[in-house]
Amino acid sequence: MPALPEIRTDRLLLRPWREADRAPFAEMNGDPEVRQFFPSVLSRAEADDLFDQLLGWQEEGLTFVAVEREGRELIGMAGLAELDDDIPPAPGVELGWRLVRRAWGRGYATEAARGWLEHGFGTLGLAEIVAFAVPGNARSRAVMERIGMTHDPGGDFDHPRIAEGSPLRRHVLYRFRRADWRP
Repeated sequence: MPALPEIRTDRLLLRPWREADRAPFAEMNGDPEVRQFFPSVLSRAEADDLFDQLLGWQEEGLTFVAVEREGRELIGMAGLAELDDDIPPAPGVELGWRLVRRAWGRGYATEAARGWLEHGFGTLGLAEIVAFAVPGNARSRAVMERIGMTHDPGGDFDHPRIAEGSPLRRHVLYRFRRADWRP
């Protein structure tokens, strides 16, 4: 896998993490609204652990990276990551994003996702990219649809890392095949 790139879009820089991103990353993951469709918010220690994992995965070429608005402000993360074997659509590559609340509703998630699709299909030559979310996560589902992903109801699944009985366990699966992509 090639080294992790910096990707520039009209308003964003998608770039590898820096140590200075650690505190804003923890703040984002400690926000109950940002983490509404996750089992819990992350404590500072949990956010630091996740940040360290993301730093390590940068060396492998696929991971979620920093999303910087107009070259100045960290507003979240986005990227491509290989699916872990226990996630039902595996093997494959997932597209994902998470933004701070103040960045919602401005098209940043869509812009970042399109940048990663371009990299995944155009540079890496991936055959397919998937994304998934809790059915009630209308904001993420809208991004998936805006970027051209198609809901695959037959691929919907119960997330194995979320407790049975949790309203967050069920996930809807969206797909985008390289054959359907137009740069």
